[in-house]
Amino acid sequence: MNETEIDSLNTWNFCSNAAVKRASRRLGRLYDDVLEPSGLRTTQFTLLTQIAYHMAPTLKALATMMVMDQSALGHTLRPLLRDGLVELVPDEKDRRAKRVRLTEAGKARQVEALALWQDAQDRFDAVFGKEEAEALRATLDHLSSDGFARAFAVAGSAAR
Repeated sequence: MNETEIDSLNTWNFCSNAAVKRASRRLGRLYDDVLEPSGLRTTQFTLLTQIAYHMAPTLKALATMMVMDQSALGHTLRPLLRDGLVELVPDEKDRRAKRVRLTEAGKARQVEALALWQDAQDRFDAVFGKEEAEALRATLDHLSSDGFARAFAVAGSAAR
């Protein structure tokens, strides 16, 4: 293998996807450690918060806002359902659709975890910088948007 071929294998340093995933895993572990006293992982806390904020969204809407497929959402919801923190109810307008809502225990756990999450968020802002953190969140929101996904697909079509 020549030097050019070896360099082409070094995507680790140049791949945007790998960099975002590394950062996501690191931050996930840091936030999970802070949230540990609540018994929730970061993904579970985020789900509880989105369910509360959107007041019992449909499963499809929740999966869309979390940028998850419905099977991954179901897997993540399973322990929350088992522990009685959320419940599934039929949609009043479309009985085929299911809504997910917090139980009283879920509301209490979300409030408990919110204080821990705020501690993690404050630490992140202190270490990374408040303005930098705001800019990072804006960039990541853009990357996770449907508009970016469409533009990425179009760019791939144009390159072929």
